[in-house]
Amino acid sequence: MHQVAAQLPEYDCFFSQLYSKNIFIRHAVRMGILDTTIMGGEFKRKSDAYLDRHGLANDYARSVYDNQYDMAVLCSDLYVPRDLRRLKTVWVQEGMTDPITIWGKWTRRLHLPTYWAMNTAYNGCSNICDVYCSASEGYRQQFSRLGTDQSRIFVTGIPNFDHAAVHLNNSFPYRGYVLVATSDIRETFRKDDRPAFIRRCVALAAGRQLVFKLHPNENMERGVREIREIAPPETLIFTEGSTEQMIANCDELITQYSTVVYIGIALGKKVHSYFDVEKLKELAPVQNGGQSAVLIADLCRRYVEFKGNRDEFLRTARVITNSLHERERTAHPRYYANQEGVYPTA
Repeated sequence: MHQVAAQLPEYDCFFSQLYSKNIFIRHAVRMGILDTTIMGGEFKRKSDAYLDRHGLANDYARSVYDNQYDMAVLCSDLYVPRDLRRLKTVWVQEGMTDPITIWGKWTRRLHLPTYWAMNTAYNGCSNICDVYCSASEGYRQQFSRLGTDQSRIFVTGIPNFDHAAVHLNNSFPYRGYVLVATSDIRETFRKDDRPAFIRRCVALAAGRQLVFKLHPNENMERGVREIREIAPPETLIFTEGSTEQMIANCDELITQYSTVVYIGIALGKKVHSYFDVEKLKELAPVQNGGQSAVLIADLCRRYVEFKGNRDEFLRTARVITNSLHERERTAHPRYYANQEGVYPTA
């Protein structure tokens, strides 16, 4: 969101962590019940710290400033507060979506709100926002199949995952290892046989150096202890640091349900995932040399200034966006030349 806002200097941009004005949800946030979700806990603390560090205006829950907004740019449509639904809305994909569980299927059958699926499986599929920005054509098809009008979805790529090659030039001191990027499965109330997973990682490494990078939402003390009990003593464990740089320097990447697998795919690494890897390659974010924020911001700019209704804008924007993609292809041909999503290293 910061990258998108940086491309809109002519507008006043304010930020907020995901919030709800529902009295029960607000009480759950205050009590810490939702601390392992994006609503609170470490996620909110890190978000607030980021906004403070970069001097960005934090209008949490629209409760700090008395602003009347023209547009809301969101990274989740699992829950959209009613006050934001009255604005023009643009949804930006923030990463990989979770697998659809049996409970998630029942959520759909019972017509319950999508957040009742208890994961991000239906993020991008609620058809609530006016405009949707997807990471790839594969995700565009997925969101459409699960409920969002295809006419609303634009393949823009997503910031942080559209320029994997930038991580190749880094200062991370290790190279040539097998990297394991874990997920916060247990912290989000799902089943994870972590000892079995660690044993599988050891087997896949086959004597090579193992490096673990724990998910920031994990119980770090428990995660480190479990790895130490099973993995070889020379195994390296990191709880902080750039996962992307670690991927750039690894020979092989093992993940669970982590979006960072797309960095590995883009860089041509051998990858493992709880998801089907061939399917992940179809979904992998487009590599456009870091131009996604530009494309998304251009859609926002055009929509906020557009005087007609949403459907009229969508018809106009489709032509404009195709033109923008053609402009970027001309400016950055090397990023578009490889349809497999693997950035050339030369």
